[in-house]
Amino acid sequence: MTTLPLRTSLFRQALAQTDGPALGTWVKLPAVESVELMALAGFDFVVIDLEHSAMSIETAFHHIGVALLTGVSPIVRVPALDGGIVQRLLDAGAEGIMVPHVDTADQAAAAARAVRFPPRGTRGVGSTSRAGAWGAVSREEYLRYGQEEVVLIAQIESAEAARNAAAIAAVDGVDALLIGAADLSTSEGKTEAHPDVVALIEGAVRDSLAVGVPVGNAGGAAASAVQGSADAGYAFTLMSNDASMLGAAAAAAVTAGRSIRARSARTTDSAQTAGGER
Repeated sequence: MTTLPLRTSLFRQALAQTDGPALGTWVKLPAVESVELMALAGFDFVVIDLEHSAMSIETAFHHIGVALLTGVSPIVRVPALDGGIVQRLLDAGAEGIMVPHVDTADQAAAAARAVRFPPRGTRGVGSTSRAGAWGAVSREEYLRYGQEEVVLIAQIESAEAARNAAAIAAVDGVDALLIGAADLSTSEGKTEAHPDVVALIEGAVRDSLAVGVPVGNAGGAAASAVQGSADAGYAFTLMSNDASMLGAAAAAAVTAGRSIRARSARTTDSAQTAGGER
């Protein structure tokens, strides 16, 4: 059997940075070039979004492979907790699973069991998959990575979840929380800036950090958004998404292009102005 070095989680490495939040972005487009471009841009991690996109598990499989080869951490957000899907994505090489709408400690515990091998969980063993380097690493290393390096991120997206943040964060196997401010505020029928929503989020961040679990959020593709995340205590932040950034860049290009008038038009205007003055 080939001897390979112990693999460490790129996401955990990024969280260990002390010079600012780890930077990631959502990937919603099915083209593998999207992940490649995010890696070339310098993101620490990508979250392949199976909740709010039409991507398949097979597409996620290809995204994960490109991410690992280009040095960006692949996390996958599942649409809902399903042990079979979680197992397939982790064996595809995902460094972590993000589970939406985790409202209670019991739900967090169920997610943790799906992500971990026995005796901590119920994940099945498939060491001849990409996660086991197609059998090139020992089963012991495959199991070690799954237990110690893979991350579980629970999303806090309701007032109930925010109030239970400390209990959710304290569940064995939960490695981080992600605040879903859009869903949380919508569930309360209020804006994200409403004092009640702000208080819920601040409390969730405070309670999670109190038990030593990092918290992340999703924001815009601007320095001010990242600064706000850092000031709020977030250890990682998602800057927009691949589709929105592509759209924004395209719109900016068209706006710039439309601001330029054709040379012939400028010449005609100048001639008419000059003729009018004579």
